[in-house]
Amino acid sequence: MNLVEEKNLSGCCGLYCGLCTRFQSKAPSRCPGCKLLNEDRTFCGVFGCCVRKRDMVTCADCEEYPCQRLLTKLGVQADGSGMDSFISHKPALPNLTRIREAGLEVWLEEQRERRLLLESLLDKYNDGRSMSFYCLATALVPPDLINRAVDEILATGWSNDLDIKGKAKALRASIEGLASKSGIGLKLRRENA
Repeated sequence: MNLVEEKNLSGCCGLYCGLCTRFQSKAPSRCPGCKLLNEDRTFCGVFGCCVRKRDMVTCADCEEYPCQRLLTKLGVQADGSGMDSFISHKPALPNLTRIREAGLEVWLEEQRERRLLLESLLDKYNDGRSMSFYCLATALVPPDLINRAVDEILATGWSNDLDIKGKAKALRASIEGLASKSGIGLKLRRENA
């Protein structure tokens, strides 16, 4: 994928479409990414404001960042606390901050690394039920920790004796363990919990 194609996977809200289950899906309902959808996106006020109204690639370019529209879309309260129960939205604001600090091209290269890692996990360790977990993990967990989890299960040698379900289960446990030790939660947060 070239830079233009990668740029089309950058959601204006700070999410990277290449790590989304709907983008990675092989089903007919597969989403090509926020900027490539050929349908009316009037449902997304952030997209309308950022792309249509202001002709920007991401909200990171906006003088009003972070505006109330974006914060509301991501479930952040006015005081900056709380996120909604969609844990997959968690990297949005840090991603936009990273874009502001390092630039879009640097951020896109980092996201490309995550997308390629995700695609490798899906190719080698997807038991048909692990896509959502791998998408979430590659969005929230640093790639070096995920690679360490893969190395851990490969180093044991016993992974060679496992079927795909066993490999997926072992990898998931390894990723969850390393993420937990690093203070990264991969469980769905519930409101009022």
